[in-house]
Amino acid sequence: MIHFDINWLAVIVAIIVNMVVGSVWYSPLLFGKQWSKLIGHKMDESVGSNFGYAITTVAAVIQTFILANFIRDLNITQPMNGAYIGFLLWLAFVALTTISDIIFAKRPIKLWLINTTYYLVVLVVNGALLAAI
Repeated sequence: MIHFDINWLAVIVAIIVNMVVGSVWYSPLLFGKQWSKLIGHKMDESVGSNFGYAITTVAAVIQTFILANFIRDLNITQPMNGAYIGFLLWLAFVALTTISDIIFAKRPIKLWLINTTYYLVVLVVNGALLAAI
């Protein structure tokens, strides 16, 4: 059941982690150039928009809120266990559900790896963080 009696400070920190990791992940420092090429855009082309960033932020808020509820409902207080829950949620609801999109759309597996590994990092780190705080 969804509850609002969660550690909101931890949730806010986790949302910030999500957004910072995303901005670095898809920047030229890490995978931005490869990702842009794989989706058919040049790095200097604006592929995002204010609306896109707003939706991404709302998605990060909802994802973090639900993860916090999982961590709370399962009474997880150890960071490693929180990271493990993040991993399991990533495996079941990100990795396995998005692979068919790549296969049927005949997109490069490297695109799937870049996108899903971002969510793996975010869910594992935030799972640990939410369990620890």
